[in-house]
Amino acid sequence: MNIKSLCRREVVGISANAGLREAAALMCEQHVGSLVVVTNDTPSKVVGIVTDRDLALDGLGHDQPQPDQPVGELVRGRPLAVPSSAGLREAAEAMESAGVRRLLVVDDDGGVVGIVSADDLLVAMAEDLAKLAQALRRNISRETSERGVFTGASRPRVTYPFFGTVASQ
Repeated sequence: MNIKSLCRREVVGISANAGLREAAALMCEQHVGSLVVVTNDTPSKVVGIVTDRDLALDGLGHDQPQPDQPVGELVRGRPLAVPSSAGLREAAEAMESAGVRRLLVVDDDGGVVGIVSADDLLVAMAEDLAKLAQALRRNISRETSERGVFTGASRPRVTYPFFGTVASQ
């Protein structure tokens, strides 16, 4: 599975000059937990990602919150992106090495096609593990129905004593 099939494509952007209050209102209106912060250039350039957590901790968590502070001031470092052809492991490794929870997903030309979160990756990985567990259960069921249950003579059972003693048969 590649990231393009997993990422959310409803990327919501906001100008780096917009205030924190405007960013919070946009998140509420669009029902998203992050915004892609962009410049006012034409074409606009991605500055980074700002999250609801950034707003709460860095924007409003101070003694003197400034609701009109530019949202671009909360962006830390370069925006991190993975190609849309990246796999789950590659995206997880990128998140781990950068210490982030969200990545931009870009096409071959560098255009943003989506955003993927750690939650998205976790859900996809859990679904894959659930499918594997189901395959194992079906295999056991199939083998039991095809081969039947062993009813031959029982062998002596090996027992394991408590720690510090020698095993006996």
